[in-house]
Amino acid sequence: MAERAADVRYHHGTGRRKCAVARVRLYPGTGVVTVNGKTSREYFGGRDLHQTTLMLPLRLTGNAERFDVSVRVVGGGVSGQVGAVRHGISRALLRFDEELRPVLKRAKLLTRDARVKERKKVGLKRARKAPQYTKR
Repeated sequence: MAERAADVRYHHGTGRRKCAVARVRLYPGTGVVTVNGKTSREYFGGRDLHQTTLMLPLRLTGNAERFDVSVRVVGGGVSGQVGAVRHGISRALLRFDEELRPVLKRAKLLTRDARVKERKKVGLKRARKAPQYTKR
């Protein structure tokens, strides 16, 4: 059963990056971004890089002023959470309009970034760093 855009109250998407998971909802509105009950600037701090990364899918598709974004994000650190929110917004935009796919795909916003921290190995100090070698 296909649902039309006019019948839906919001469009949703799930984004993931590292250990962070973001559940994103796009409501018709004026461009306000709320993350875990706070504004995105309050939640992620004042770094403009995070704000730019966050709004990239909306700006590329020309929908920055068209939707209010509501996000629940858990896990990971600041950078991972920002990436998860960006991925979630991209997926939610696809639910809104499938014709946005080429634009988002070209910017590599639909691909889940699979890079995660490598596990520590036995006998090493970290994932790859070996203890200092001494000859005598």
